Amino acid sequence: MQMDIKEIMKILKQRYPFLMVDRITECDGKHAEGYKNVTINEPFFVGHFPEEPVMPGVLILESMCQVGSVMASMHIGKDKEVKNVFLGGVDKARFRKPVRPGDKLVIKTELLKLRGVSGKAKGVAYVDDEVAAEAEFLFIAGSTLDKNNTDKQEAI
Repeated sequence: MQMDIKEIMKILKQRYPFLMVDRITECDGKHAEGYKNVTINEPFFVGHFPEEPVMPGVLILESMCQVGSVMASMHIGKDKEVKNVFLGGVDKARFRKPVRPGDKLVIKTELLKLRGVSGKAKGVAYVDDEVAAEAEFLFIAGSTLDKNNTDKQEAI
């Protein structure tokens, strides 16, 4: 399954400037691939670093998480209405190559574990077929993180 930005925005709640995936090229619920076209117009390049523009590592991780969120939503969403996929933790994060304006950041994710609405996924980000970053992510799907708001928890 492929998704354009309109379809991605139906799943992800992030919006500019925090929507970090432009297209999903493959998604079967256990694997997903997508990409982010990195341009000099990104607001973070103003300060990171003006003389040597490099995409911040935390935003590379966010891009991987967003592709993983689409994957998790498709997998879990088969049985339940998934409103959001929240990040619970990051393990084994490594940055191998800088990501610069003009790069196409290709992200591949894989579902490692799933227990109910929480799980673990692995993401690898590539630039020109070279690994730029990789990490494992813990996630939970739900309608809210507010444990006291039972009205918003009924969907999960």
